[in-house]
Amino acid sequence: MDEKFLKPYDSRETEPRIYEAWEKSGYFNPDNLSGDGKPFTIIMPPPNANGSLHAGHALFITLEDILVRFKRMQGYKALWLPGADHAGFETQVVYEKKLEKEGRSRFQMDPKDLYDEIYAFTVENKAHMENQIRQLGASCDWSREKFTLDDAVVNEVQKTFVKMFSEGLVYRGKRTVNWCPKHQTSLSDVETTSVEEDAPLYYFKYGPFTIATARPETKFGDKYVVMHPDDERYAQWKEGDTLEVEWINGPITATVIKDTAIDREFGTGVMTITPWHDATDFEIAKRHALPYEQVIDWRGKLLPIAGEFAGMKILDARPKIVEKLAAKGLVENIDASYRHVAKRCYKCNAFIEPQVRDQWFVKMAPLAQMAIEAVNAGAVKFIPDNYEKVFRYWMENTLDWNISRQIVWGIPIPAWFRNRGTDAEESVASLQRPEGAGWEPDTDTFDTWFSSGQWPLIMTGFPDGKDYATYYPTDVMETGHDLIFKWIPRMIIFGLYLGKKAPFHTVYLHGLVNDAQGKKMSKSKGNVVNPLDLTEKYGTDALRMALIVGNTPGIDLALSEDKVRGYKHFANKLWNIARFVLENTASAREAKTGSKTWPSGPERDRFSPRERELLEQAETLLADATRDIEAYRIYLAAEKLYHYVWHEFADKILEESKPILQGTDTAAKASRQAFLLHTFDAFLRALHPFMPFVTEEIWQSLPAKDAAFLMVARWPAADAVE
Repeated sequence: MDEKFLKPYDSRETEPRIYEAWEKSGYFNPDNLSGDGKPFTIIMPPPNANGSLHAGHALFITLEDILVRFKRMQGYKALWLPGADHAGFETQVVYEKKLEKEGRSRFQMDPKDLYDEIYAFTVENKAHMENQIRQLGASCDWSREKFTLDDAVVNEVQKTFVKMFSEGLVYRGKRTVNWCPKHQTSLSDVETTSVEEDAPLYYFKYGPFTIATARPETKFGDKYVVMHPDDERYAQWKEGDTLEVEWINGPITATVIKDTAIDREFGTGVMTITPWHDATDFEIAKRHALPYEQVIDWRGKLLPIAGEFAGMKILDARPKIVEKLAAKGLVENIDASYRHVAKRCYKCNAFIEPQVRDQWFVKMAPLAQMAIEAVNAGAVKFIPDNYEKVFRYWMENTLDWNISRQIVWGIPIPAWFRNRGTDAEESVASLQRPEGAGWEPDTDTFDTWFSSGQWPLIMTGFPDGKDYATYYPTDVMETGHDLIFKWIPRMIIFGLYLGKKAPFHTVYLHGLVNDAQGKKMSKSKGNVVNPLDLTEKYGTDALRMALIVGNTPGIDLALSEDKVRGYKHFANKLWNIARFVLENTASAREAKTGSKTWPSGPERDRFSPRERELLEQAETLLADATRDIEAYRIYLAAEKLYHYVWHEFADKILEESKPILQGTDTAAKASRQAFLLHTFDAFLRALHPFMPFVTEEIWQSLPAKDAAFLMVARWPAADAVE
């Protein structure tokens, strides 16, 4: 028996050594695998290269590594493609916080200097993050690793933009956008959070009408009063009627507009509109060819149109505006408990200010229809399947996608302007400066989802790469359920638009990893669990099992240190089982292990009836676990294997075997030794995708092996599953 079993299992000593051996073996690269297996591909959701991994990263790495190791052992050419995301806005926010601590501001920096600083910061974090991925046991092919700011990636992303522009799917337009006044950039709808909040609802007299609003600070330019054309309460008013109204800064002439967008149930059913600062109002203004004027500036302060309130912040000005209206007798009522939905920036929680701005937009309707048709045809399925409804909802109610960001950190939009800001402004999408004088490059960058949406294509070498021909479409996209309306639709859309095929056939959505009490982890709460702290204390295998067992797809998981500690005991138990089996089968080292199938025919007949019964039970369980993994019931497979090894094999079979192994019946002893070696070998293989380090370390001490590394050994009972 190997002398290492005389000591307890030491994960801290074993794991770095084992991973280094795996990586040097070259088996993470499917080009180095023997045989003509079918390709199996997973694209790693690229972690943001701006910090350390968190528990959610540990979960997706574990799930994907289980699938890849399983398929590799089944003989597939299993390819797991790793990468890192520059993460545009998110990374710039992280770096801005660093600048704030240093007493600096990005608004006082040269854009190139800021870009260079963030790049150096990101490259350092990227290297650290990739080492953490290694620590978690990821068997991905590092030789194919990509970064979303690699020159080749940038080129492909920009080519897509130019193609979409030429085909009319990208346009430049002045439309309402979500503006973050703190970070001075527009955001897409998925980069904002909608929060239900209580706020005062003010009822103001507006000539003969009463209007309701939660935002009196926007009302300085309101010269149009709108009502539903079928609202009988206002039937006497006709489109285009005018009236004199006393308003915030004096009398104005108001014009009546009739439009079906008005909600007759809100307030009094009549409202004034502020087209610059409300998306619905903007669409009404466009339909009726009404002018619109900016009231709030880009930093959230009132403009000169607000008169005496100019230069004030919104929340400071609001009560003073109401006070002035009250002094004029124009405040009719204030509902102090109005429940409404407010949009906030998802990174800084600042109130989003709708602003009208020229931006680049993607026409989503035709692209979304392609995605719906792919799902209808069964080209993409969702696990759990209820997320298909969520996906359909977002595709059926999609809005044109604002892809412009007013930040330096990201992929530049390949667009050019001439006579910008004038009535003669021209714009064009091109990878090179257009011919002629006066062209200036766009300073905006892409929304990070525009590049990461093309990730499966880029990672497989679209359009001409060898990997693209072999490994696209990929097999499964495993990611968090919160990305069902952010990343998943964009990947499907780009895959269908560019590659003419959905980029994957299965979407597996895991839940969030919460703390032991089931609460969302956050730095402010002080309940963030660092997965690398847990692996240092208990080993990576223990963390992986704790993340998987009991983890139903799509359901949030509560992760406690006690649970991880419990699976460290299991790793130790497996080590002790190995010691017992190897110690008690020394005389049967010539017994064949590593067979593709279970003992059968004459070989099986030599076992006792009891052992044949146990073999059949084990065979059934392994086949069952195999089907579970194939059906993405990974949590069930892990639980079944855990219970069998500990409570059946260790607690019952090994105890039952002791008298036989210590007895004088040589034939019975040899039979039991062979049985134990066969069974332990099979379950060691089956546990490998879940607990790769301890199983590989034990494998290296088995008396006979069919592979140098367990990671490329045959999956047990492969013939038992059709």
